[in-house]
Amino acid sequence: MADFRNLAVWQHSHRFSLNCSKATSTWPSQEQFGLTSQVRRAAVSVGANIAEGSGRGTDRDFARFLRIALGSANELESLLLVAEGLGYLSPDSHVNLHRSNREIRKMLNGLIKTLGG
Repeated sequence: MADFRNLAVWQHSHRFSLNCSKATSTWPSQEQFGLTSQVRRAAVSVGANIAEGSGRGTDRDFARFLRIALGSANELESLLLVAEGLGYLSPDSHVNLHRSNREIRKMLNGLIKTLGG
């Protein structure tokens, strides 16, 4: 497989995880080990699974890890909706994070289809 750093979906998910970390830095301290941690872990998990899957020997294995990454992106969507409901995200952050996550999910779905998974 190609170097994961050259994959557009990994590059996008990497930037997204950094943006999620920045967005959660202003959340209440009581959320540090709750919602903040969950959002950060789910965001990092997307890119980590893309990277891990790209190092596997077959397209089938790669597609499996991309589906795991997609699951983390879906989890993240739910967590961001909770954060929005609690008023932790500014309107701009909300729109930008949801838009980026939606784009990553589309990219993952397209790559999974390309791999025949």
